[in-house]
Amino acid sequence: MRPAACSWGLGLLLAAAQLSRQQPPQQRPAFTCGGILSGESGFIGSEGFPGVYPPNSKCTWKITVPEGKVVVLSFRYIDLESDNLCRYDFVDVYNGHANGQRLGRFCGTFKPGALVANGNKMLVQMISDANTAGNGFIAMFSAAEPHERGDQYCGGRLDKPSGSFKTPNWPDRDYPAGVTCSWHIVAPKNQVIELKFEKFDVERDNYCRYDFVAVFNGGAINDAKRIGKYCGDSPPAPIISERNELLIQFLSDLSLTADGFIGHYKFRAKKLPTTTAPATITPPATATLKPTVALCQQKCRRNGTLESNYCSSNFVHLLKKSVGVLCSLAVSQFKQQVGGSSYYKYTKICLKINRFDFLFFRDPTYPQVLLTSMGSVGVQHL
Repeated sequence: MRPAACSWGLGLLLAAAQLSRQQPPQQRPAFTCGGILSGESGFIGSEGFPGVYPPNSKCTWKITVPEGKVVVLSFRYIDLESDNLCRYDFVDVYNGHANGQRLGRFCGTFKPGALVANGNKMLVQMISDANTAGNGFIAMFSAAEPHERGDQYCGGRLDKPSGSFKTPNWPDRDYPAGVTCSWHIVAPKNQVIELKFEKFDVERDNYCRYDFVAVFNGGAINDAKRIGKYCGDSPPAPIISERNELLIQFLSDLSLTADGFIGHYKFRAKKLPTTTAPATITPPATATLKPTVALCQQKCRRNGTLESNYCSSNFVHLLKKSVGVLCSLAVSQFKQQVGGSSYYKYTKICLKINRFDFLFFRDPTYPQVLLTSMGSVGVQHL
């Protein structure tokens, strides 16, 4: 009987193994369109990820982490319809659970840096149109201490009596494309905030439409309370808040970048009348500048290909890949041979161009601009 019993038991085991092999593997749950999520960490993703997301959809995720902490959102993968202004398919990320302070809008395949909310709530919204689609996105949210690893994050709440803020990669490399940073500075009720930019270099545009820094009175993005919107390579004038809160927003688009900036703030008693920076944008200079040796050290920058001996000859340049206005400076008593001609007594000129490397020379004696582009030389009359 024992051999028969063993044979019967072995048969049951083989049958069970065969049945388990025939059952389909368990499928991981697919991401749905929006939802309410809470906890220390988790994932959100576009509907049907990693499959193609559906057209004409609007999905909203409300994320909440424990009280006393802030939400950090990191994109692991993103593939949405690409557009320079993200007008068609995009993901918006907001502070809090309302469509108020937007931390950034993203599309295409570029992964932005970590986004940090000012508090324990964040709203993520994805919108798609009727046309081209991609595989969507997946992102991880987590809870962090308000000041935890502050140097590794872009933005956050600043409430110490003094401190600094800077663009990612400063000062080693240009800031990355597709970044949005929001610094919320909060002083005691009876104090105001003084803000100064030490170094400043953000992609230039007449209207600061692409990369810019915007400063607001209060803690929300509100055009009525905007102190200024800045770009270019001239630091904004010092800023003093009206009350005890300032919001600084930095945004870079998906194309050109620059050195970035570093700024400093400090609290002070609310005694003097409040002032604000007078200009909302920094347009290019148009007046001719007098020759000066000091300009060379100011304008010789990391971007460009001119050798350092140009500085010793007091040749001042701004050579940069950019969409917008490029400027070049040179001083008197310096001659440059180009095509057999001498050019001297150079002054500042500005010209709006498009996405190439240009070097400009100006000779007041002759009404023309010499333009060097992509290794070729040409003359353009003003």
